[in-house]
Amino acid sequence: MGGYAEVFQRNAMASGVIPQISMIMGPSAGGAVYSPAMTDFIFMVKDSSYMFVTGPEVVKTVTHEEVTAEELGGALTHTTKSGVADMAFENDVEALLMLRRLYNYLPLNNREKSPVRASGDPTDRQDPSLDTLVPINANQAYDMKELIMKTVDDGDFFELQPDYAKNILIGFARMAGQTVGIVANQPLVLAGCLDIKSSIKAARFVRFCDAFSIPVITFVDVPGFMPGTSQEYGGIIKHGAKLLYAYAECTVPKITVITRKAYGGAYDVMASKHLRGDVNFAWPNAEIAVMGAKGAVEIIFREDKNDPVKLAAREAEYKDRFANPFVAGARGFIDDVIQPHETRKRICRSLVMLKDKKVENPWRKHGNIPL
Repeated sequence: MGGYAEVFQRNAMASGVIPQISMIMGPSAGGAVYSPAMTDFIFMVKDSSYMFVTGPEVVKTVTHEEVTAEELGGALTHTTKSGVADMAFENDVEALLMLRRLYNYLPLNNREKSPVRASGDPTDRQDPSLDTLVPINANQAYDMKELIMKTVDDGDFFELQPDYAKNILIGFARMAGQTVGIVANQPLVLAGCLDIKSSIKAARFVRFCDAFSIPVITFVDVPGFMPGTSQEYGGIIKHGAKLLYAYAECTVPKITVITRKAYGGAYDVMASKHLRGDVNFAWPNAEIAVMGAKGAVEIIFREDKNDPVKLAAREAEYKDRFANPFVAGARGFIDDVIQPHETRKRICRSLVMLKDKKVENPWRKHGNIPL
C-alpha cells in the first residue's frame, strides 16, 4: 500500500509538468488502478486488459452480482460506458503504434513547445464543399467531423474517446504544422447538446491543452444543455460548470467558430468571447440567441398561442432580427462573420497572430474547480 501511494504522489506531482500516458496491456486491479487514473491518457487492449477496483470474485461476494472481468472492467466497458479509458485497440501492436501517433503531437514537458511537423497543405487552402455542409433545415443533422477533417492539415485528426459521450468531439490535429486541440459539438448525436458526460470529457481535454500550451480550436453547434430529471439529479449544473471553468481558466490561444446554433448558457460555455476567447468567428447562417425562435416566441407572445398565423409572423420577425450572427457582431462578441470555405485560412492566420499570447492570472495556490 505504501508503494502504491508513493507512485500516486509522483503522478500528482508530474501532472501538468510532463504528459503522462498509461498503456493497460494486462490486468490492473485494486489500488493500482489509481495510478493510470491520474495520468492524462489511458489506452487499453481488447480482451487482454482490465481495470477494476474490485474484481469479479469480490463483487460476487459483496453484492451477489455475477459479472465477467471483461464486462466489469474490460477495454470496451471503459471506452464506452465509464469513460475511464480513451481508446481501445485490437492488439498490443496497434496500441503501441497509436501511442507513437499520440506522442507525435505532444511536447516533452510544460516548458517545451509541441513538435512542429511541416505540411505541404497550404494554409490558405479553401474548401468550397464546406459552404453546403450545414443543411438549410435547422433540425437536420450533419457530421461535424467532416468540417474538422477538411480544416486541419492533411485531413489528419487524432480523435480521443471516440466511443464515449459522442455528442462532443475532442482530439489533436495540426494547423500549419502546429499542434492544436480540437473541441467540437457533434450534431449527429443528441443534436450536439451538452450533457454531464460530454462536459466532463471536454473539460479534462481543455485543461490538458492549457497545461501544455496547446492552442484550443472550438467548433460550435449547440442547442443548449440536455434537459431532464436524470441530468438535473446527476448534477448537470456542477458538471457543466467544469467545462465553463476549464475554458475560463485556459490561457492558451482560443479560436472559436460557430457553424450554426449557439444558444443560451451553452453558447457562453463553448469558448465564447466572454470567457476570454481570442478570436470568435461565425458562419453567415449562425444563430446566437438565448433560445430558438419558436421557443422564444411562444414565451414572449404567449397571449397569441391560440393564433398560429400570428405566432408564425412573430417567429419570422424574431428570426429576421435575432437568428443571425450580426447582433452579436455589433456588440463585439463575434470578431468576424466568415464564409465557411475560408475557415482554415482564417484559423491559421489567427494562430500566427496569437503565437506569442501571454496571459497572467491572479496569483493563487490553485483554483477550486467544481468537481
